[in-house]
Amino acid sequence: MSNDFTFAIDSIGFDENYQPSDNTRITTNFANLARGESRQENLRNALKMIDNRFNALAHWDNPKGDRYSVELEIISVDMDIDNEGNGHTFPTIEILKTNIVDHKTNKRIEGIVGNNFSSYVRDYDFSVLLLKHNKNQPKFSIPDNFGDLHGKLFKCFVNSDTYKQNFIKPPVICLSVSDNKTYYRTENQHPALGVEYQPNESSLTEQYFKKMGLEVRYFMPSNSVAPLAFYFFGDLLNDYSNLELISTISTMETFQKIYRPEIYNANAAAGKCYKPSLKNLDHSLTQIVYDREERSKLGIKQGEFAEEHFIKPYQSILEQWSASYSS
Repeated sequence: MSNDFTFAIDSIGFDENYQPSDNTRITTNFANLARGESRQENLRNALKMIDNRFNALAHWDNPKGDRYSVELEIISVDMDIDNEGNGHTFPTIEILKTNIVDHKTNKRIEGIVGNNFSSYVRDYDFSVLLLKHNKNQPKFSIPDNFGDLHGKLFKCFVNSDTYKQNFIKPPVICLSVSDNKTYYRTENQHPALGVEYQPNESSLTEQYFKKMGLEVRYFMPSNSVAPLAFYFFGDLLNDYSNLELISTISTMETFQKIYRPEIYNANAAAGKCYKPSLKNLDHSLTQIVYDREERSKLGIKQGEFAEEHFIKPYQSILEQWSASYSS
């Protein structure tokens, strides 16, 4: 058996006309915004927030604050499970690609791939496997080899010819800070990413992403109110241009303001010692309708789907591949 699975990439524009497909992997966040009576208004407002934030951060040679706009693509990744080309595929990962339009030069600049990260297998690990493992247990613990398969699948994809043919640089994934950790401001400051923060301890998410080959650093950009977690390969500060990094910041900070307003739309900015809280009442809401409860329920549903259609039926193939895989 080959040491690598093969992957196929599908791309759909995320704009005000975006409609979630019924039969493909739905990134819950986007789908949630694109449903209901306010769907088009939601999308239009979110995209406007992204453009405004981008121009505020990329303020040089931009006197009117309207030089740039950001175009987004949802990238869906299907994996050929038995490499026989017989249609046995599984929707493994969904990520987001940014592209920057410079209206002054009429050029389109490639942004960063990654940003948002959605994965059926991760949903299975956190919403099914971890819950089952800790059911009726007096003390919380993590199953053996937790995240190993997912980490190897992700590295296999990033190292694949399919990835290299479609994307110039390795992915950067941008997530919210954890509400059960404390973050301390450092003296390090980057022109685009802002002030660096360091956490008091490692989290399960950090350990999980480490198995995917990703390191993490925390930065709070100019005029933000909380740090963001940036997961990356290589050298985050030198491998990407300021405009590339700003495309990720403006996109993911906008989504976090919608999804986690208690942290990212708080009325007071993080200080030297910062403890995020989803119970923070001193925050503002965006004009965008979002159902957070539905999102958490869908995480469980998607985890169960992965167990039924991927983990159980292909268990022996996956175990054999995982044991022999070396990145």
